[in-house]
Amino acid sequence: MFVDSATIHIKAGKGGDGALSFRREKYIPKGGPDGGDGGRGGDIILKVNPNLRTLLDFRYKREYRAENGKSGEGRNKTGRSGDSLIIDIPPGTIVYQDDNGEFLRDLTEANSELVVAKGGRGGRGNARFATPTVRAPRKRTPGKPGEEFTIRLELKLIADIGLVGAPNAGKSTLLSVLTEARPKIAPYPFTTLTPNLGLMRFGDWNSVVVADIPGLIEGAHQGKGLGHDFLKHIERTRLLVLLVDCSLENPMTERKALLEELKLFNPALLDRPMLSILTKLDLSPSRNTTLPKGIDLAISSVTGEGIGELKALLWERLEPLLVLK
Repeated sequence: MFVDSATIHIKAGKGGDGALSFRREKYIPKGGPDGGDGGRGGDIILKVNPNLRTLLDFRYKREYRAENGKSGEGRNKTGRSGDSLIIDIPPGTIVYQDDNGEFLRDLTEANSELVVAKGGRGGRGNARFATPTVRAPRKRTPGKPGEEFTIRLELKLIADIGLVGAPNAGKSTLLSVLTEARPKIAPYPFTTLTPNLGLMRFGDWNSVVVADIPGLIEGAHQGKGLGHDFLKHIERTRLLVLLVDCSLENPMTERKALLEELKLFNPALLDRPMLSILTKLDLSPSRNTTLPKGIDLAISSVTGEGIGELKALLWERLEPLLVLK
């Protein structure tokens, strides 16, 4: 299951209490204070795991706590610091504080980390309070509580190629042909309700991630048809591929509508490298080989017509962008 948003509660560890202790050894019945400091509480750390693609795990666990620090001991022994808790998240996760909506970090790089809640400082033992005039202090301090927040995680997929089109434009079928992904495919709109990812290989060494974005309808930029949930995943793709069903009465009107929705959601998307592809060539009422202006290629994912040319064109457009990673 693909999940692209989650809210979790995090609590860093409390610092350990300082110790109240006095040195007691043979022949030293009234030794000085030797109470050690408490250990620091563990932090809560978010870490990008490049093998994750969804926030699904946070649907089943929403409370996260780091370990508390241990209390100090006699003989000036400092308590052990609590272990930090590392929470794995997928690349492309944006972190917000949930109570005020404050943006904290956009985590995209593999293995990058963010300390979202710091552990409390350990308390001071009574040895810290000894002075020339106060030689036997009975004062110590408790550990400080760790930071505690509710945070919101939002995932924007990071993909090299994004397949964009109206419902039933053939995106899922093309994804299954280009990659080893096996999305749900059926001859009716809105079969795809969440983004699907697949790995497309070029030769023996090169591979790129292809995302099938659920179908866009008119008004998607306003959230219609879950438009906001879908469109946000387009923003991180390096190359956009607009898919238009050529069996429609006027495919170019469909292409224009797709471009308008992208523009209204984020005008910068129109500056992204882009291809426009006619799909379902096997269902076309006309076999006219002349492509309309603005269309780069016509294909059929069912018969395989044009798929080889599409792969070559995708690599031609994408390779210069990958050098800039």
